[in-house]
Amino acid sequence: MTLSVSLPAELESRVRAHVASDLYGSASEVIREALRLFEAHQSVQQSSIAALNLLQSRADPCEIALWLGHESPSTTHMYVEADLAMKERALARLGSPETKPARYRPPKALMQFLQAL
Repeated sequence: MTLSVSLPAELESRVRAHVASDLYGSASEVIREALRLFEAHQSVQQSSIAALNLLQSRADPCEIALWLGHESPSTTHMYVEADLAMKERALARLGSPETKPARYRPPKALMQFLQAL
């Protein structure tokens, strides 16, 4: 299949630079590699979205790690960090602290040291 594609000048010069670097034999190879990388990136994004949805539905992070093919549940922890809705729910369950905020009072020895400077 032959397909003609128009690229902006900047992208065209980048394709030509890749071909000139001898890493690729033709503009077609550059475009094929770019599409392969784009599809891989989309796949990662879709997996991330699915992982966040599973976390929001309270799925076990270990199961999510296995589903994503992660080596360990610790690599799934980044999704827990990224899920702001879960953080908001956790903060909503917290009550206000029972103690009054106290003003910091440095020890006398520290103040004497600082004043001696």
